[in-house]
Amino acid sequence: MAVPMRFDGRVVVVTGAGAGLGRAYALLFAERGASVVVNDLGGGRHGDGSSTKAADIVVQEIRSKGGKAAANYNSVEDGEKIIQTALDNFGRIDVVVNNAGILRDRSFARISNTDWDLIHQVHLKGTFKTTQAAWPHFRKQNYGRVIVTSSNSGLYGNFGQANYAAAKIGVVGLSSTLAIEGRKNNIHCNAIVPTAASRMTEDILPPDFFAELKPELIAPVVVWLCHESCPETGSIIEAAAGWAGKSYLVRSQGSLLRSKITDNVTPEDVKEHWGTVTDMSNAKHYPSIAKKMERRLKKFDWLEMATNCGAYGSISDWIEMAQHGTYIGWRTSHIYNASPAEQML
Repeated sequence: MAVPMRFDGRVVVVTGAGAGLGRAYALLFAERGASVVVNDLGGGRHGDGSSTKAADIVVQEIRSKGGKAAANYNSVEDGEKIIQTALDNFGRIDVVVNNAGILRDRSFARISNTDWDLIHQVHLKGTFKTTQAAWPHFRKQNYGRVIVTSSNSGLYGNFGQANYAAAKIGVVGLSSTLAIEGRKNNIHCNAIVPTAASRMTEDILPPDFFAELKPELIAPVVVWLCHESCPETGSIIEAAAGWAGKSYLVRSQGSLLRSKITDNVTPEDVKEHWGTVTDMSNAKHYPSIAKKMERRLKKFDWLEMATNCGAYGSISDWIEMAQHGTYIGWRTSHIYNASPAEQML
C-alpha cells in the first residue's frame, strides 16, 4: 500500500475555494495536513457582487474536521492581499492553486469591452497577481508549487467563449514560462484542464453527465501535482471523472520553401510545399524553444551562417547557444543580442 501523501507544515492558497473545484481542493489539502487559505470573493459567476459567506463555510468545514484554515475575501486582482493572509496566519506560503473564475459568454460579434476585460482580469491577471505575490517567497525558500487553471475552451476553442478561451490559453503560456524561470529554485508550475460539475458548467453540460463529474475526482490530481515528491512541471494535465491525461503541442516536420540562400520565397512556393508543411504523420513535441530551434537550425545546415552572423559564427554555434538556454534576439537575419537567459531572472 502506498504511503499517504502528506502536506504537514505546508501552507496552501486556493483561490475561488468557496464552492466546486476550489472547495474540493481546499478540503483535500487540509485533510492531508496543509494549512489552507480559502479565498473567495463570494460573487456571482458573471463577476457581480461579493460575500464572505462562501469562504467562511469552507473554513468552518475544515476546522470542524480538525484542520487549519483562514478565510480571504479579496479579488484575485489583489493577489498580494491573498498571499499576505497566508503569511499573517501561517507564516509562509508553499502552494498557490489559481482556481477562481467567472464566465461572460457571448458570441464574438457581441462581446463588449467589459465582457473581455472582466474575464481577463480574473483569469489571466488574477493568476499573474496572486502567483507573483508568492514568487519571492518561493525563491527565498527554494520551494514552491503553482497550479494555473486552463480549460478545454482554451485548448480547443468553443462557440461563445472567445474571451474566456483567450484568457485560458494565456495562462498556459504563463505556466510554461513560470516552469522555466522557477526550475533553478525548485518551483514547479503546471496547468490543469478540469472537466467538472460546478456553477460554471451547470447549465452547459447534460444533467446525467454533469452528475458524474464530481470535483472530488479532480482534486487528487491537483494535490499530487502540488506535492514535494511530484517531478512534473511545465505540463498541461487534463482531468475528468476519475481520468487524467497529459496534453502538449506538436509540430509537423515542415518543409524548406527554398533551395538556396539566394532564393526568395513566393506564395506559389508555399502552395507547392503546403502538403508537406501540414503533414502531421511524423509530428514531434518540442519541450522548449531551445530544442525546437536546434531542430530548425539543423535543417539549414547548408547555410553559411558565418556570412550572416559575423562574429557569432556557424550553425553549430547557434545550436550550442540554444542548448545552453541562451536568449537570442533577432533583427532581419542577424543576432543583435545574446545573453544568458538566467541573467534575466
